[in-house]
Amino acid sequence: MMAEYVGFLLRNLPALLFVVALGVAAASRGHGSTAERFLSWILLLPTGVTGLWAGIAHVFFPATAAAHIGWEVSPFQFEVGMADLAIGITACIAFWCDLNFKAAAVITASVFLLGDAIGHIRQMLLVGNFAPGNAGLPF
Repeated sequence: MMAEYVGFLLRNLPALLFVVALGVAAASRGHGSTAERFLSWILLLPTGVTGLWAGIAHVFFPATAAAHIGWEVSPFQFEVGMADLAIGITACIAFWCDLNFKAAAVITASVFLLGDAIGHIRQMLLVGNFAPGNAGLPF
């Protein structure tokens, strides 16, 4: 039972962290505007933590990550994992930085994640890959 609960949380981590970020941003009163507070928390939690989580999965647990996405294990997972780690680290650092740094972090994550989404859509359309990690909630 507990393993199923933990598995559910990990499979849905980006969505869970997004909801938590919205809640924390709404409840906190910090420096900057309301929009900047929401942006900061969204960069830290769903973007930063998810980037770190995905990077660790691809780099250190490639077989598990590949199975979840419906892929075969590939040497490219290391490269994707390093990109995920770079985006995650940058997004986490952006939490404490000015709007210019935050903008750069958003642009970087957006380009990578848009390309990632296109790749997942291609997998769904071309090979019928509807594995939870390819077509599920994190997508």
